[in-house]
Amino acid sequence: MKNFDNIRVVLVNTSHPGNIGAAARAIKNMGLNQLYLVDPQDYPADKATWRAANAIDILDNAVVVDSLDEAISGCGLVVGTSARERRIPWPLMNPRECGVRVWQESNVHDVAIVFGREDRGLSNEELHKCTYHVHIPSNPDYSSLNIASAVQVLCYEVRMASLSDRNGLLPVFDEWDQPPAKADDLEFYFKHLEQVLVDIGFHDTSNPRQTMTRLRRLYGRIRLDEMELSILRGVLTSIRNAIYQFKNNKD
Repeated sequence: MKNFDNIRVVLVNTSHPGNIGAAARAIKNMGLNQLYLVDPQDYPADKATWRAANAIDILDNAVVVDSLDEAISGCGLVVGTSARERRIPWPLMNPRECGVRVWQESNVHDVAIVFGREDRGLSNEELHKCTYHVHIPSNPDYSSLNIASAVQVLCYEVRMASLSDRNGLLPVFDEWDQPPAKADDLEFYFKHLEQVLVDIGFHDTSNPRQTMTRLRRLYGRIRLDEMELSILRGVLTSIRNAIYQFKNNKD
């Protein structure tokens, strides 16, 4: 089905190649096929091949990139896995909600589920690039999940959502007049926005506080579409032009 081809499983900076192989196996078990590796510490590696068993094709077709931005480029939905509560809360889903949302939206655009490092997960900066966070409610007395196990859980929920959809039990993703803005376009906008806020004296990069983080969260809750983002980028350009004209007239 087209949906499966539009779902990326993204592993960030994985240190143990065996986990990459085991994740590939979990991906294929559940019918997915897109694996993206962000700056893996040891790959390609024999250990990855051994652990993949009969999912070597997933490894053969894996896309290896240098940054998370490259891995999520073109995606209209990005879900980041988070093992703990954050100082600034983010829109949060449980695994079942994640599976449904990922399946529904993968019918209309590319989607990424992002998994972090074995020892410390995703950084705050990486999580801020995600539309939603998902938390797997494991045993609080022993909450640490192996990366491949976490991949298995969320891919299973995606598969269950696909089966519900096949049986007509899943609501259709709400159609909008414009598609959601893509991750890379949003990232460009946030850089543009930060520069304008610096130019007008509102934002101090030497003492940033939480300004950009909270603005990212605000826009994430809204889920800007492509036209809305284009309008906002036009507003920023007009502001910068006005600043330039003001400075020239003043001189």
